[in-house]
Amino acid sequence: MANVEVTLKEIMAGIEGALGAAVVDYTSGMALGTLGGGKDLDLNVAAAGNTDVIRAKVRTMEHLGLKGEVEDILITLSHQYHVIRLIAGRGGNGLFLYLVLDKARSNLAMARHQLKRLEEQLEV
Repeated sequence: MANVEVTLKEIMAGIEGALGAAVVDYTSGMALGTLGGGKDLDLNVAAAGNTDVIRAKVRTMEHLGLKGEVEDILITLSHQYHVIRLIAGRGGNGLFLYLVLDKARSNLAMARHQLKRLEEQLEV
């Protein structure tokens, strides 16, 4: 089991091309922890904005009558990947991991696999 700080450090050190990561409460839009980012990547602003993305997707699924749960959401930009992974189990309800990757330096499939593994170890 790993706490928020340890998980964020493992994301940044262990996922090739990671530019920033956050653990976010999507009921409030507040980041519980962030690591990385910078002047061009404000992770607190991104946390709040991506909260709206999750809420919209869940609402759309309800309107369509779709069953199941969102595992992750991928947003592809010209130079970056933004991965939103909802945290399941062990009190993770209402939380998500947010990861920003440099598109040229990352392997998206491996990053998603590693993020899933780290999500399973996270203890909030």
